Amino acid sequence: MNWNELNRRIVNCELCPRLRKYCAAIAEEKRHAYLDWIYWGKPVANFGDPAGRLLIVGLAPAAHGANRTGRMFTGDRSGEWLYRALYKAGFANQPVSERSDDGLRLVNCSITATCHCAPPGNKPAPREIANCRNWFQGTIDAVPFKVFLALGQIAWRATIDECRRRDWWSGKLPRFGHATEVSLAGDRVLIGSYHPSQQNTFTGKLTEPMFDRVFALARKHLRTGSRHTV
Repeated sequence: MNWNELNRRIVNCELCPRLRKYCAAIAEEKRHAYLDWIYWGKPVANFGDPAGRLLIVGLAPAAHGANRTGRMFTGDRSGEWLYRALYKAGFANQPVSERSDDGLRLVNCSITATCHCAPPGNKPAPREIANCRNWFQGTIDAVPFKVFLALGQIAWRATIDECRRRDWWSGKLPRFGHATEVSLAGDRVLIGSYHPSQQNTFTGKLTEPMFDRVFALARKHLRTGSRHTV
């Protein structure tokens, strides 16, 4: 399945009634600051360079972020951190991501999520993550990614589970940590990062230099072979 067809199928997915009902309700009610917006309210497709070698794996769209704008990490504080870091590392043509038609392009990089619909409380159920697994598998099938960057523990586990299925990794689940690097089969590598959520950035658990570091690691591995493991 090619990139465009995969994204079309993601947007039309109806596998999770709870999430579809929640996203539609948020799109109807809106937040007061966005009353003039027509919310996207559907599953959010992958975003980025279909020939890119870096895949960023997030958790799920934010209710008033990507569920509003229709583009991954666009329109919320987490996205402000992510796209600023991507721009500084040379993976984006601009540091700002406010709406889907703002001219943002990613270079050698794409973004996906373990769950493509905004979940209540930002917590998708295990069954809902499982329903999205087919889209994650299709994403990896569509592009020969070399570096995987998991934002948070749920994305970390989902990526390792998929790598196990493909025989890229064997053994127990590697411990998640910020800037942790795991060598995978085929000269691939997985990098862990704290998620740029407000909970992490407001408390100082994740700082800009820390976030910049993981993209510097990704850039290094795209230039050279992976040589690190846990």
